[in-house]
Amino acid sequence: MLNRRILRVKAFQNLYAYEQCKGSNHTLAKDFIKESFLPDLNSMEVQNKEALNKSAEVALKLFEENLSATSILKASDAEPKVKQVVLAALKQFHQANEKDHQFLLKNMVISAERIPQLYLSAVELLRAFGNHVRKEVEKKTRLAGNNPIGFGNELNLASNQVLNSLGESVSYQAALARNHVNLDDLELEIKEWFRDYIKTSEAYQTYLGIENPTIEEDLEAADSILKKIIFKNEVILNYFSEKDLNWTENKSVVRSLAAKVLKNAANLDQESDGQMPEIAINWEEDKEFFENIFNFTIKNSAESKALISQRTKNWDIERLAYTDKIIISMALSEMRNFPSIPVKVSINEYIDISKTYSTPKSKQFVNGLLDVMAKELTESGEIRKSGRGLLDNK
Repeated sequence: MLNRRILRVKAFQNLYAYEQCKGSNHTLAKDFIKESFLPDLNSMEVQNKEALNKSAEVALKLFEENLSATSILKASDAEPKVKQVVLAALKQFHQANEKDHQFLLKNMVISAERIPQLYLSAVELLRAFGNHVRKEVEKKTRLAGNNPIGFGNELNLASNQVLNSLGESVSYQAALARNHVNLDDLELEIKEWFRDYIKTSEAYQTYLGIENPTIEEDLEAADSILKKIIFKNEVILNYFSEKDLNWTENKSVVRSLAAKVLKNAANLDQESDGQMPEIAINWEEDKEFFENIFNFTIKNSAESKALISQRTKNWDIERLAYTDKIIISMALSEMRNFPSIPVKVSINEYIDISKTYSTPKSKQFVNGLLDVMAKELTESGEIRKSGRGLLDNK
């Protein structure tokens, strides 16, 4: 299930991607300025390269000074062409940033909402392997004709009570239709994967050694094949990675939810009602948090950068770890814009992210800086918390 911690990590990863895009857009805009002042090789007039280079330098300086606003540009006494080129470069830069912002925002939400399709596809692979076994046995039976042969426990997977109960489940079938899950185009791959990876596996061979397996044994076998083969085999995993750009991050959640589908279908847990697991307890609320933490961090990036600079006077902000700047900016946005989330919860969450995604020394740096900044912003009234218990819905 997607909890707030996972959503913070996903937002962080997309913010990192956004900053990378922003850097590329910055370079492209500067290249546009330089190209605008190159000598015109088609002109019959004499080209003053020194003057062109000087104009390019002025334009580049004005571009950097006006990234946040154009007040300096308007007051500048630079020649009209310089101002015109700088305005065009700034427009190009900001439009490209906004395009990347909207693309990444949409993609990160779609990626999260695609999780049901992914975990249902994993379960459908198990059912497809069972159907393949049934077809193979039926084929052998037809070929045997009047000379019937025994198949031992070969039909165990085809007769798996957990997988068959899913085939009869109205809620499961509705979930397949709702999430557009269909493996018909994988018929050849399913045959090959079963032959090469399932049939020869220890988990499957152990299962074949059980005569008339109980539902508990059926669940154990299905769960073992799911976790030890489907979610371990690189060839099979490539199928999922092609369907989801964020597969690396989503894999563990998908595996957990697929396993939960099997457990619910076995109905061994009295609290289980056989329903499909949700990606979150309250996805609409979590989705709003997810989108807002991404948007607020981008919107307040200049202000956050200024706050970080003020409190790291002995450091050049540009020398700070890129990931640290994003993590601290996210924490500041969360502390200032989500009144129901306790400051300590926000700080701890972003310290944990720094442990995994930043430098070895980031934990102490992020912790110390956020503690100081949180105290100062609370005292100045910029951080205000409200709500009974101030509980973070994780």
